[in-house]
Amino acid sequence: MPGVEGFMYPNEVELQWSVLIVLYPFITGLVAGAFILASLERVFHVVTIKPTYRLALLTALSFMLVAPLPLQLHLGHPERSLEMYFTPHSSSAMAMFGFVYLWYLMAVLVTEIWLDYRKDIVEMYHKSTGLLKMIYWLMATGNLNISPRALELDDKIGYTITVIGIPSAFLLHGYVGFIFGSIKANPWWSSPLMPVVFIFSAMVSGVAAVMLLFMAVKKLRKEAIDIHCVDTIAKYLFYLFIVDFSLEMLDLIHRIYEADESFRSLDFMVHSRLFFSQIVLQICLGTLTPILLLGITQLFKIRAGIRKAIYTTSGLLTLMGIFAMRWNVVIGGQLFSKSFLGYTTYKMALVTKEGLLVAIALAILPFIFLTILVKLLPPFGENDAHHAPQPAIGD
Repeated sequence: MPGVEGFMYPNEVELQWSVLIVLYPFITGLVAGAFILASLERVFHVVTIKPTYRLALLTALSFMLVAPLPLQLHLGHPERSLEMYFTPHSSSAMAMFGFVYLWYLMAVLVTEIWLDYRKDIVEMYHKSTGLLKMIYWLMATGNLNISPRALELDDKIGYTITVIGIPSAFLLHGYVGFIFGSIKANPWWSSPLMPVVFIFSAMVSGVAAVMLLFMAVKKLRKEAIDIHCVDTIAKYLFYLFIVDFSLEMLDLIHRIYEADESFRSLDFMVHSRLFFSQIVLQICLGTLTPILLLGITQLFKIRAGIRKAIYTTSGLLTLMGIFAMRWNVVIGGQLFSKSFLGYTTYKMALVTKEGLLVAIALAILPFIFLTILVKLLPPFGENDAHHAPQPAIGD
């Protein structure tokens, strides 16, 4: 058979999980990471990053709305996914995700955004006319009470939801790593560190995405970028990246030291099928390079303009590296035989329900949702007035 080396069973030749299943954990990771960044301001009172608080929440919601679509397209009958709610199976990790998703979307994200924006929604309701006025009335759920006591109650409830949302964000993305890590038949996936690595890589990707979006939105609005805010985000991104990379190296060292019967196959995969995606894209360009660039900004005094360029480059490389990591886990784990006697290749189609064009469309869709949300619920306003950009070193 073309593309196959060695002996493989017929059901091993064709990969069951395509690029859409790569995209799914990447998108959910952005959701979890963006929410964790927002919680730094709300729960841990990191005041410097307050200008990104609302943008981070809207980013998380935009990607959360798209998160299940790759799975829906992968299913032969996507309407059957509703069965997980009507006939729940607590023993199935995948079935339980439906409840985790619904909880995180409605009870955490939507509720927190509604409570945080309720005053603004009511004010925009009074200023609007026609259809837009009706939209804001529906968004306010008819509750137009914005008295000081009501707003204080909103703030207390919102704080509680944010606290609950932090472990919920870990659960949302950690379960993806749990599913892979619990598949004992596949040594590429079977590792107790897999859920932890997925959680930290999710935080890395989400923080990087919000940092890039914050700078891009400010640039499009022709407003000054709060360099102190971006500096703080970059600092947290650097720390998270160090932890994430350390965990991945710990997992690698453990595999090398253990060197079981699957090690030769995994070693062959890294040096052949996955050399470019793992060694070049994930480790060299997507991990070591951004860590080095971010480390330079932490150690040396650099002009603000150069720091912005470094942060932009680091953010883009980080997202590329995390996507490559997801690719290597999902696709790489299917490229070798369970008997370790054969290897296959993955050829991504262009125009199919799980092809490249569909994947690109799904990757663009969250930004369309984010644009609509930003128009309806502006993320910058009075919150930024207390954190106006200050002169930075080298400006």
